[in-house]
Amino acid sequence: MDDPRPDGASRDRWRVRALQLAERIDLRRLDAARRVAHAPLTLRAGGAGWAVVFRWGAVVLVGLDEAEERRFLASLDDLLERPHARREDEETEIVVDPSGPERVDADGTIRLRSLDVPRVQVVAEALGRSVLLGHFEANLAAAFERLEPIAEGLGRRRWRRPGTRRLLREIGDVLRVQQELVGRAEVEDKPEITWDDAALDRLYVRLEDEFEIGDRARALDRKLELIYRTLETYLGILQDDRSLRVEWYIVLLIGVEILLTLYEMFRPG
Repeated sequence: MDDPRPDGASRDRWRVRALQLAERIDLRRLDAARRVAHAPLTLRAGGAGWAVVFRWGAVVLVGLDEAEERRFLASLDDLLERPHARREDEETEIVVDPSGPERVDADGTIRLRSLDVPRVQVVAEALGRSVLLGHFEANLAAAFERLEPIAEGLGRRRWRRPGTRRLLREIGDVLRVQQELVGRAEVEDKPEITWDDAALDRLYVRLEDEFEIGDRARALDRKLELIYRTLETYLGILQDDRSLRVEWYIVLLIGVEILLTLYEMFRPG
């Protein structure tokens, strides 16, 4: 097992910070020499800490001071795909207490009997998923604000026309969020590292409950479904409205043709 204190220092308190940096991070280009574990990818970082990096754009830093954190994040700049203008982040602390149970205190402090790479990975899985959910929660709140006038128009039968292209773009964003949550992050599935270790499994369950991973993911699903139904309904109304206009144009053209025919039939001379 890797020594969690490579510099030989004795530590029982570790700062932990999670950030959602981008839509994706290119893990293949990370420094292989610093890798200590995979699934999730874990690197040595700073003087005595770790960085756990996720392909869905999150990074969790354990045991780094602020200067080390800035240097590590700067080293990722060229690996970020579609970086976020606003970075969702969460910060807490790990306390190593060999005599006590592994738990999460009321203030969010994570208490562990020991700090090794597998436990760092389990903590990172929970925090990484939490900041991803936080990122999408903020985005969906903005989406609800954009769609509120449409919903009000549907209720009052005053059709404001945002345009089919914009509606299709919003629908695409909804589908992308669903794909990200279910496909890449798999936020409601237990991490692979917990499958064969009961202690790690119990630790992840506690962390999942503390950060409300499952409840937040299900709430996002409900919001996504509501947004999708609203957009689909309005898009259907726009299409029906256009179909009706086309039918009226056809009727008008037929009427004009009839009038011209009658004029030709009955015009003097």
